[in-house]
Formats: sequence, structure tokens, C-alpha cells
Amino acid sequence: MWCSGLRKRYGRRTAVDGVSFTVGRGEVLGLLGPNGAGKTSVIKMLLGLVRPDAGEVLLLGRRGRDPRARERVGYLPELFRYQPWLTAAEVLALHVRLAGARVPAEEQRQCLALVGLAERAGDRVGGFSKGMQQRLGLAVALVARPELVVLDEPTSALDPLGRVDVRDIVLSLRERGVAVLLNSHLIGEVERVCDRVVILDRGRVAASGTLAELLGQREVRLRLGGVGAAAEARMSAVGALHRTGEEFTVALPADDDGSLVPGLVADLVGLGVRVHAVEPVRISLEERLLGILREEHP
Repeated sequence: MWCSGLRKRYGRRTAVDGVSFTVGRGEVLGLLGPNGAGKTSVIKMLLGLVRPDAGEVLLLGRRGRDPRARERVGYLPELFRYQPWLTAAEVLALHVRLAGARVPAEEQRQCLALVGLAERAGDRVGGFSKGMQQRLGLAVALVARPELVVLDEPTSALDPLGRVDVRDIVLSLRERGVAVLLNSHLIGEVERVCDRVVILDRGRVAASGTLAELLGQREVRLRLGGVGAAAEARMSAVGALHRTGEEFTVALPADDDGSLVPGLVADLVGLGVRVHAVEPVRISLEERLLGILREEHP
């Protein structure tokens, strides 16, 4: 999926102003930003639900204005409602027909099982809780074997177990080469599953990149005793060293594959250093998001 220069005005208010990004196959892109940042407007323009004032969209190699572009797209909107007199299985079958897809009944049942509704397939949707309806909406988004899945607040009504289920489903989609666009206020979920993040504010892209690019350099904090000159030199050889009493913070190089810290600790022990604690340190995505928004709203 690719979009470039998307713009949308509603009266005097500019909702989206020059937004561009891509989502590749087998990639999960997180869309973050405060309320009113333009996230849902961007999603609606991507899916042809709202016509942009300017900009271009490509969905799976076709222009966004082409209805065929949406044939292989699964969508879970933020707000939705299904016919309360239908059962969960009937809702799924209806959306398979609307999508023009051929999905065997057994595969539809498997889709309901995937979202935890196998035992409620014959129950009417009108009796479902908000969390169960959210699970059904996710099944509708996935049932037609999409190659691009757009999820707008997929965990908004789910309990912690449900959020874990959604996380596992998103990761399985990535493993199958499906492109996923995820809009969520739950920053921890975005941090766990997304390969890249786009942060929107006031309708514009305030920042974008991989988590490593956005969160910056990783560090390790060590609480040590009996540190001599040789031990300090060993830590300095890894990266920039900062000391506060018995606490040492060492910057890790960007190409570290995870082997530096165990080797460093082993060498320090060999030099007679007492190791009391080892703690990885990196700014959280929430801290980075708040920092960006404060820069945008001084």
C-alpha cells in the first residue's frame, strides 16, 4: 500500500495535510497520534470511503479509486454495527458474499475460532458484548483472505486476554506476508507488533520510521561494586560510559546483535567486579510520542 500527499479539508478545517507513507507486504505499520490528528480520515481516504482533495493512493498495485483495488483488503472500522437479528456465522457469510469471495463454510468456522467465537457461532449478534462484537468485526476483516488488513482501534473494547489474541493474529498475518495498517491508542501494543510507526499531529506526519530509528540509541545500566581502571576501560570500549556512584550506563552500538552485554558482564566478573544488577534502557515509544507532540505544541 502506498499513499502520497494526501490532503483533506472539511470547511475551514484542514484534517489531513500532505500525508505520505507506505506499507509493504509482511509489514505492520502503526499509526499513532492524539485525537483529531487525522488518523481515521487518512484510513477512510486509503479505502475510498472519503475522496481526498489531493494526493494519490495505491492499494496492492491498483489506484485507490479503482473498486478492484479493495477486493483483497480487510477492514475493521473503529465504529461499526451488525444486524442484531443475525448470528455470528450469518454475519460472516453475508460479508463473504458482499466481498464476492468464495470461502468454504469450514474456513468461515475456522475464522470464528481464530477470534475466539467458535462456541458462539450460532448466537445472535444482538446479545453480544462490545468485546465479542469487536472479535466478530476482526473475523469479518480476515475472512476473505485479504492481502492488506486495515485495523482501526482493533482492541478498543477488549480485555487483556483479547488484546493478546489480537496481537497474536497480527503477528501471524505478518508471517504470512500480509500487509497490516494498525491504528491504536494502546502504545504498548503498537510497540510490540509494529515494524514501523507513523506519528500524525494536526493532519501532518510529525515523525516516522522504524522503532529503532524513533527510539534512538539503546543503553545498558549496570550497578557494580569494586570497579577499577581496567573494568572502566572495558566498559568504555563498548560505547560512551556515564558513571553515577556505583551505577554505570553504557551506550550500545546500533549493530549489536544481543551478544555484547553478556560478554561484557562475563569480562567484568573476570576482572573481579561485583555485578549487582543489569538493566537494558531505551526510551519508550510513549515517551517519544509525548516528546514529539510537545515539540509540535510548545
